[in-house]
Amino acid sequence: MNVLFITSMSVVAADPPQSRKLFMDALGLPLEKYDADEYYSSDHIQGSKHFGVWPLSQAAEACFGTPAWPSDKVVPQASIEFEVKDAEAVAGAGAELERAGYDLLHPARTEPWGQTVARLLTEDGLIVDSNGAADELANRRATRKTG
Repeated sequence: MNVLFITSMSVVAADPPQSRKLFMDALGLPLEKYDADEYYSSDHIQGSKHFGVWPLSQAAEACFGTPAWPSDKVVPQASIEFEVKDAEAVAGAGAELERAGYDLLHPARTEPWGQTVARLLTEDGLIVDSNGAADELANRRATRKTG
């Protein structure tokens, strides 16, 4: 697998407003709301391409297609995304992880906004993504910004 860079790091929050108190109020991070949902993030924190507070319900939707996290899975605490070259490389990365003995939450698939991603969940509660199309994701975030 050829990881190009870390695309994103997000806290997975069961209580997003409480998490925002820490990251926005106490730490003073410049997180901004996107769309009409509870996802807050920034692409403007020194040393980070993207940092977010990802509601657990949205993580569940992204991974399983339901707003409730399955009770038989470790509840995630964070998500980290690793960029690979393109959609084809995402599929290859997912297959490589499976050959190494990791169970994917889902194989490579293209999200509605154009990002291709494959995800796994570690025993420690970390969602690990391999993804392609970071430029499309950045463009989507820029056009979805509602302030």
